[in-house]
Amino acid sequence: MNATEQDLRLEMLNSLLTTPHRKLEQVAEIHKLIVELDPIFYGHLAVWYQRHGDVRDHKEVFVAHLLTSDLTKHRDAGFVMLQEFPPYQVARVVDFMKQQCHKLPRSARTAVQRYLKARESNAALFDRAALRGRKAMKHLYASLHIKPSERANAILFRDQPPTGSLADVLKQLAKTTSAAEQARLIVEFKLPYTIAVGAIKQLTPTVLVALIDSMTPQETINNLKSLKARGAMDCPEVKALIDSKLDEASKGARVAAFKAQIAADAADLDEDTVARLEKVTNEQVKQRGVITRPTALLVDKSGSMQNAIAVGKQLAALISGITQAELFVYAFDNIPYPVTAQGKELTDWERAFEYIKAGGGTSIGCALEVMRKKKQVVDQIAIVTDEGENAAPYFAEVYKTYCRELAIMPNVLIVRVGTHYNWLESQLKQQQAPVETFTFAGDYYSLPNLVPLLTRPSRLDLLMEILDMPLPVRMDK
Repeated sequence: MNATEQDLRLEMLNSLLTTPHRKLEQVAEIHKLIVELDPIFYGHLAVWYQRHGDVRDHKEVFVAHLLTSDLTKHRDAGFVMLQEFPPYQVARVVDFMKQQCHKLPRSARTAVQRYLKARESNAALFDRAALRGRKAMKHLYASLHIKPSERANAILFRDQPPTGSLADVLKQLAKTTSAAEQARLIVEFKLPYTIAVGAIKQLTPTVLVALIDSMTPQETINNLKSLKARGAMDCPEVKALIDSKLDEASKGARVAAFKAQIAADAADLDEDTVARLEKVTNEQVKQRGVITRPTALLVDKSGSMQNAIAVGKQLAALISGITQAELFVYAFDNIPYPVTAQGKELTDWERAFEYIKAGGGTSIGCALEVMRKKKQVVDQIAIVTDEGENAAPYFAEVYKTYCRELAIMPNVLIVRVGTHYNWLESQLKQQQAPVETFTFAGDYYSLPNLVPLLTRPSRLDLLMEILDMPLPVRMDK
C-alpha cells in the first residue's frame, strides 16, 4: 500500500467516523465517494464498521451499497448482513436503495424476502419483530409486493391476530384493568416497554416492576426520562430494579457508550443514578480498546471555546480510562494550563476542569512548547480547537522543533469544534506532518469513534486491520 493510497483510505475512514449521527444526506455523499474511489476497501470497511461502529445510519448505508454493488461478493455480504437487522433498519435500507441508489436489484429483493420468510417460519421471532416493527414490516411486504403468509397477513394487515400471538396478548393487555393481570402478561410474554406503555392507561408500581424487569439494560437507559415522568424513581422497589439494570449495563456488550451520559444530562436524575450512568459510560469506553502510546490532549480555552472545554473533559475521561501510557493534558489560550485529575472517571475530570473558563487569545503551540521544554515525549497529540490560531508560538513551528529535539514525530489528531477552519491542518500538511481531523458536531455518540484512531500502534495498522476483515459469504444460493 503506497503512501497516497494510505492517505486516501485514512481520509475516507476519518470522514466516515466523523459524520454526525442522523445526518443521512451527509452519510450518503461520503459513502458514494468511497465506493467510487476504492470499492474493494469499501467492502472490508463495511464489515469492520458493522462490528466496531456506533452510528446506525452508516451500518444501513453500507448494506444498501453492498446490495447494489456490481461485485458479487459485495452483494452476497450485504445479503448476509441484512439478515441481522431489526425490521425498521431493513425498511430504511430498502428506502435508501430506491431513493439514493436509484435501483433495487433482484438479489436485494430476494434478501428481504428471505428475511421475512425466515421470520414467518418462526412464530416467536415473527411476533417479536411485528410487535416492535409493525409499520416497517407492513412497509416491506407492501412496497416490494411480497405476499405474506396467512398468519402474517392476519397479524399485520387484517388486525385479527391468532390466539396466543403477541399481537393478541397486547389486545388483552389493553382491555384488562387489573394491575396483577397486566404485570403477568408483561412478564410472561416479555412485552417491550414502549409498546406496553401505550396500551396501559395507568401505570402502578406493580406494572412498572414488570415492565422494567422485561427491559434490556440499553432499553432501561433509553427510557429513563419516561420512567422518571411516570414516578418510577419515587418507588424504592422500582428504583432498586432500575439500579440493577444500570449496573448490568456497565458490563453489557450491546450498550452505546455515551448514550448513558446523554440520558444523565437529559432526564434531571438524582446523584446516585447519574453516578451509575457515568460508570456505564466509563466501563463501555474501556471495552473499545487500549491506548499503549504516550498521548497529549490539548484543549482550546480561548474566547468562545466553552464547547471545546466540554468536549475536552469527555475526551480526557475517555483517554485516561483506556490508556496504559502517560497522558499529558493542557488547556490553553495565550498560555498553557496543566490539567490533572485525581482519578480517571468523568467526574474527576469535571473537577479538574472546574476553573478552566473560556477567554483570551489563541496560541495552540504554547502547550507543546512547554512539553518540549519539560521533555514530555508523546507519540500522539489530540487537539480540541476551532483551529483559529492568532498568537505565537504557533503550533506548526513548535512542532518542527519538538520533533527535531526529541527525535519523534507524533501523530496529530485535530478534534474540530464550533465554526472551525483548516488553518492548523494545512500548516501541518505543508511540512508533511501526520495529521488527521475529527469534526465534532455536538453529537456525543460520535466520540467513541476516536478510539480506533488512538488505540492502534499506527495508522497503517488500522487500515490493515480493516483490509484483513473477511466478508461474510452467502451459503444458501
